[in-house]
Amino acid sequence: MRGDPRRCWTMTGKQGRQWRSMCKGLVLGTLLTSCMILLYCLSTPQIHFSLPEVPVPYSCAHRPSQLQTKATTNSSHQVHGPACAPKVDIMFMKTHKTASSTFLNILFRFGEKHRLKFAFPDSRNDFFYPSLFERSHVKDYRPGMCFNVICNHLRFNAAEVAKLLPTDTSYITILRDPAELFESSFHYFGRLVPFTWRIPGDDKLTEFLRDPLHYFDPEGFNSFYLKNLLFFDFGQDNTLEPDDPRVEEGIKFITDRFQLVMLVEHFEESLILLKETLCWEMDDLLFFKLNARKGSTVSKLTPELRVRALEWNAIDWKLYQHFNLTFWKKVDAYGRRRMAEEVAELRRRNAEMTSICIEGGRAVEAGSIQETDMQPWQPIGEKSIMGYNLKKNVDKAHQKLCRKMLMPELQYLTELGVNLWITRLWGHVRDIINW
Repeated sequence: MRGDPRRCWTMTGKQGRQWRSMCKGLVLGTLLTSCMILLYCLSTPQIHFSLPEVPVPYSCAHRPSQLQTKATTNSSHQVHGPACAPKVDIMFMKTHKTASSTFLNILFRFGEKHRLKFAFPDSRNDFFYPSLFERSHVKDYRPGMCFNVICNHLRFNAAEVAKLLPTDTSYITILRDPAELFESSFHYFGRLVPFTWRIPGDDKLTEFLRDPLHYFDPEGFNSFYLKNLLFFDFGQDNTLEPDDPRVEEGIKFITDRFQLVMLVEHFEESLILLKETLCWEMDDLLFFKLNARKGSTVSKLTPELRVRALEWNAIDWKLYQHFNLTFWKKVDAYGRRRMAEEVAELRRRNAEMTSICIEGGRAVEAGSIQETDMQPWQPIGEKSIMGYNLKKNVDKAHQKLCRKMLMPELQYLTELGVNLWITRLWGHVRDIINW
């Protein structure tokens, strides 16, 4: 009995597509591996001899001509406190997947407003992360130079940062709920972590959290992205046991060094505390949410998966709980009613800027972004990061501000004069893989 020729053709066609898919995967996998090795070799910092110890000044600020009047609260009445100058010497510890690109946009605009000098990396958008930071990573660095701001991704090295920045520098950072951060990091960096390639099934996150030790390789390439990433960013050992005394020592070290630790979940309240800490103005805090993922790519953690994620990132959870307590103590000291009023005003101002600047009043998917210059950086394998379209009829008074507020991080860095040739080369590789 003869078989159905249509069935045979269907099976042959299906097998052909499977073979083409496998071949494409092998080619792209080989290309990716080769390019990663090449980029790693190109970006590995050269060995530097010890730099001479030239003390930096107490301050590199050129003291703005106008002092700001600080508002304080006395019972139900607002009174004006003594005038203060905006603090402009700032170390922002840019942690991963914590809305830090949104804050960087705020910081870039503040720096341009006050003509501040940024310490930027050379040829890429980070300071040779995940290597510990060294002053020699700074573009055109010479001992004794004055820098106001450092804010690109780095792995914190307090001694080297202290030798770069003035004594009066304000240290600021931001944290995120570790379960949500882990989900985001797994989505964004997962394809760059080789041990994830052997996790079976479509839902790799769930499978990994079912038995993390079965898959995790602490010595594996890029493995730090998927365990206690916050603690690692601060220059600490992310593979310690949670009850290791060095964990508490690390948390105390961070507490002693940073004047303000913001929280993603309370970003607007964090900005108000920042305004208070640094004597900034409300105008300095305006923002649009950058690098947001489209909802369909966000894995909603079940209560069970959330518990597993927090257990796996137990050190980050201890770190977050500690600074969540200190955060709300600062809010109480600031005044809950006063905070609510300030947050409401910030939201009103941001909504006003949204109506002025953003076409359609919301973020759109990558394929709907009209200007190439407004395209955000995308993770390997998909285009899940959303962006914005600038309104075409923005009045002249707001054109520059609107464009700056909407500008993705890499484009803004380029506009500030940073040479990103290694990052852009990697971007071309990523675009081929996303084909």
